[in-house]
Amino acid sequence: MSKDYYKTLGVEKTANADDIKRAFRKAAHKHHPDKGGDEAKFKEVNEAYQVLSDDQKRGQYDQFGSDFENRGGGGGGFGGFSGDFSQFQGFGDIFQGFGFGGQQTRQARGQDVAVDLELSLHDVAFGIEREISLHKNDLCDDCLGSGAEKGSSLKTCSDCDGKGQTVRVQQTILGAMKTAAVCDTCQGQGEKPEKDCGTCHGQGSYKKTGNFKVKIPGGISDGEQIRLRGKGEAGPRGSQAGDLYVRVHVTPHKTLSRRGFDLFSRVMVPFVIATLGGEVDVETIDGEVSVKIPSGTQGGQTIRLQDKGITHLSGGHRGSHYIEVQIEVPKKPSRKAKKLLKELEEEL
Repeated sequence: MSKDYYKTLGVEKTANADDIKRAFRKAAHKHHPDKGGDEAKFKEVNEAYQVLSDDQKRGQYDQFGSDFENRGGGGGGFGGFSGDFSQFQGFGDIFQGFGFGGQQTRQARGQDVAVDLELSLHDVAFGIEREISLHKNDLCDDCLGSGAEKGSSLKTCSDCDGKGQTVRVQQTILGAMKTAAVCDTCQGQGEKPEKDCGTCHGQGSYKKTGNFKVKIPGGISDGEQIRLRGKGEAGPRGSQAGDLYVRVHVTPHKTLSRRGFDLFSRVMVPFVIATLGGEVDVETIDGEVSVKIPSGTQGGQTIRLQDKGITHLSGGHRGSHYIEVQIEVPKKPSRKAKKLLKELEEEL
């Protein structure tokens, strides 16, 4: 059966050259063997691109199908894929962006760091600033990340010839495959110190403890994390540092529970106050407040305290605090109380 190259790349038959190129980049990145993709699929994608990116071959394919080469229109077909990507059109332009080839240097980067931070419900309701002490790989103060001893200079790395990456050849079922990797000697910098810094031993960083402040925004939820760019482990020889992720854990409150930006609690209201009306003290995130209980309040009824909830992440306004009323009935009423209650029942 004739192969559908348009379907292979996921484009319409009316696609222009730019559409085909973009589709090829996406498909090649997805199926590239170096990225754990399917080698057979990768071969199909490249086969489709070789035809559709060539106006003459594309015209013959549209007329005769994928066997057009057998009708004198396509030359030598597509057999003999060696795994060397340089034989494909657009190699330098397309695969360079993936880090599979070309002259682009991919430097090493510092490791990301994650820490856990315990907070109270009050902390996340209004936001807070906390100081964190962290022992991590940090920039060397003496060489400022260069890895070179004071007075010493940097020289071109002989292993990668200053490119910051080395090319390796790997044999696969499709033939020899070339892959680029960060140079182990210079960690992608292309340079190395003539004399290593005595403090960090040429690494440009070393383990030390540092304190810094982190702002926790009001409204953050349990389990969420804050990303602090460049606050993770220092990269080799002054390269980009990793990121710090602060994971938030909220300690449960004794009387308040949270749903979104609203708070919920219960309050015991004496039978007389529920019947006649009055005030009771209620614990809120702002502290204890006096809440008015309307006469005739029923058990299970909810009272809303506006702007007494959690601060919204998007701004300074707050959610509400909802209070569920529970009627407090005397467990052992006196004889006189029983008589009065009986009279009240008859009156009602």
